[in-house]
Amino acid sequence: MTTRPAPLTARVPGSKSITNRALLLAAAATGVTRLRAPLTSDDTLAFRTALTDLGVRISGTDEVWEVTGAGAGPVGAARVWCADAGTAARFLPPFAAAGRGEFVFDGSDQLRARPLRPLVDALTALGSKVGSGPGGALPLAVTASGLDGGEITLDSSFSSQYLTGLLLSAPLMRGPLTIRATSLVSRPYIDMTRALMHHFGARTRQDGDGTITVLPGGYTAADLTIEPDASTASYVFAAAAVTGRSVTVPGLGSRSSQGDLGFVEVLRRTGAHVEVTDSGTTVTGRGDGALTGGFEVDMGDISDTFMTLAAIAPLADAPITVHGIAHARLKESDRIEAVAGNLRALGIRTDEGPDRITIHPGRPSGAEIACYRDHRIAMAFSVLGLRVGGITLDAPACVGKTFPGFHDELRRLFLDHPTPQGT
Repeated sequence: MTTRPAPLTARVPGSKSITNRALLLAAAATGVTRLRAPLTSDDTLAFRTALTDLGVRISGTDEVWEVTGAGAGPVGAARVWCADAGTAARFLPPFAAAGRGEFVFDGSDQLRARPLRPLVDALTALGSKVGSGPGGALPLAVTASGLDGGEITLDSSFSSQYLTGLLLSAPLMRGPLTIRATSLVSRPYIDMTRALMHHFGARTRQDGDGTITVLPGGYTAADLTIEPDASTASYVFAAAAVTGRSVTVPGLGSRSSQGDLGFVEVLRRTGAHVEVTDSGTTVTGRGDGALTGGFEVDMGDISDTFMTLAAIAPLADAPITVHGIAHARLKESDRIEAVAGNLRALGIRTDEGPDRITIHPGRPSGAEIACYRDHRIAMAFSVLGLRVGGITLDAPACVGKTFPGFHDELRRLFLDHPTPQGT
């Protein structure tokens, strides 16, 4: 009779997606909002600093951030540095356009390479004056006099963040905003955005064809506790699967608004035991860490976790194909090519297409992983490193973008505890 090992409790930090959305909502609301257990990382600190550059007052401790909102968009003039944070570059220009003044947004070379054209076109169609860098990228110069609202069609095939940025600031507009998003990727993030908007008092509706309308009226301050980051949790869940351990992430359960928790259902297909309750989620690997392959999976809605699966897929007993992830080529790196190239460096056969990758079983050898300054590449291949000796990272510190303590936590959970026994 097989007995499952007692679960270890993972310390997964707060959701980046929720933290940054809540920061903007609190800044746009009337009154003081307390955000409990926010993620403190490179991306969220960049977002927080960008808001303070726009005149928002934020104080507090690492455990609680207090945001004093003005109930409107920013007023005045500011130069805003977004660093590497794509959410800052995509969420804050609409917020500025809903205010009054002259605002310039810029960021790192990595962020300047990421597309913003759909957002620039949408803001222009809504009556804002926006100047941009080559191809509609950073730097962006926004001349703001408020926005009237209206009806627009938005190309959302590259990222759902353009839609999110417009939705978040829509209640600050003078009239309703109706958006028809075409070819929308990562749809669960839009559900999360609307849920958070409702928490702060906004009124939205979604029609049967996916068109979303947001009514004017602003936001009201509302305290919020940030739940653990589901994308980040994917690494400890995958590590449990390949080591035969059992890991629980408390506070990340069936009521979560994060679509990336769906990653555990993919792990279930590899043979891991998964339990999701109201209070948390537990993943337990087989005693020998074996994985079942031989399947295809569309991870378009949870594309931030496809690398987690791809990195451990060589350990499966048959090929695994991930598809629906074309937009992952336009993230911090071309994530499909980055994963394929690193797997090849480890001696693993891969096949790739515009929106897919197939990973074949094999015996990975040690090699240095090219991280491309992409936190998710670094964390995904660190999980494989629990089973394969000799794997190193060329930029281990890049995990600080979302989880500064990642390497210490992985070591605590999977290297500082004895291998489970019992059959």
